[in-house]
Amino acid sequence: MSKHRTSHVVIRTMAKEDILQIVELQKASFPIMAAKGIYWKPDQLETHLKLFPQGQFVAEYHGKIIGSCSSLIITLEPEYKEHTWKDACGNSYFKNHDPDGDSLYGADVSAHPDYRRLGVATKLYDARKKLATDLNLRRIIAGGRISNYSQYANEMTPLEYVQKVKRHEIKEPVLAFQLRNGFKFIKILPNYMKDPRSLNYATFIEWKNPNFKQ
Repeated sequence: MSKHRTSHVVIRTMAKEDILQIVELQKASFPIMAAKGIYWKPDQLETHLKLFPQGQFVAEYHGKIIGSCSSLIITLEPEYKEHTWKDACGNSYFKNHDPDGDSLYGADVSAHPDYRRLGVATKLYDARKKLATDLNLRRIIAGGRISNYSQYANEMTPLEYVQKVKRHEIKEPVLAFQLRNGFKFIKILPNYMKDPRSLNYATFIEWKNPNFKQ
């Protein structure tokens, strides 16, 4: 990967004018889910911007949006409560966004498949970490896809699959990336969201803010 090329990737907060590009980015990033109609719709993105503008980021490369991530603030009680994506994200509209919450929740990260060697996801994760630190939030949490699990489901449980990924016995692009970025695997979330590749399972992941002040 060329450092010169990655330096052309600019992370900034989302603007209303970006929304149509983000919808197309979602379709390119998640074609299997998009075919089932599972992607951000313009009115949902507009609502995210109204509720929590500083939590919505895009990655821009020579004027083209090649990545995005959406986030909200929540509190889970208990802190590792089992939940679905819809529960955490207020049914796609971030209705449960709570400025007084303690956790930044990562609703999604999209990176265009044609620009995967530019460190887009890492830069978006870094923007989230900076935001969590700036807002003095205790942690970042999310439900992560285990995108190759469907290939192994007849041989092992989702937890066994994750353990093999952690031991580098199975290649798993999403979880391996998250672990490299300082996130800790907490537990499996069943029926998290409709995702044929993950068979609807997800990983509950957490990054604790080292600078958090109580």
